[in-house]
Amino acid sequence: MISEPELPAWKPEFDAIVGARHGGQVEHVLGLLQKLDGRFPHVAEIAFQLAWTHDVLTQPREARPHYERAIALGLAANELAGALIGLGSTWRSLGEPARAAEILRAGRTQFPNHREFDIFLALALHDLGDHTAALQLALTALVETSDDPGVTAYQRTIRFQAVKLGGDRK
Repeated sequence: MISEPELPAWKPEFDAIVGARHGGQVEHVLGLLQKLDGRFPHVAEIAFQLAWTHDVLTQPREARPHYERAIALGLAANELAGALIGLGSTWRSLGEPARAAEILRAGRTQFPNHREFDIFLALALHDLGDHTAALQLALTALVETSDDPGVTAYQRTIRFQAVKLGGDRK
């Protein structure tokens, strides 16, 4: 007889807290996550959800160290992608687009099939004044991910225009 693996001590409370957040109780959840994090400070998933909750409450200064800790502690691939997006976006919100671009480029390399990195990187590049690269990246992501009939009908033209934007750049 195969027994089910035992849940970590923090998991049932964590699941209940995250479930409450999905019910719209974000501010209440923040305090609960902070208490849980105080009891289990080395759990990446808790740190990630704490960062995400600060982000939702537009508190990037508070979110940043939790994202960094969650990444350092180790997250599953899907959560890691989300944490890198969150951290990059947070640095951008804090007025550090170069740091944001660095993190988003690294995430894009690590997760090439997560096209959301392209969009967030395009925003950081725009903030850095590299409007051409930002628009190229956004247009390329659009044509490569859209199934909108109007976009797909003009896919070749949009790709051509994206390449043409860069001129001699690569």
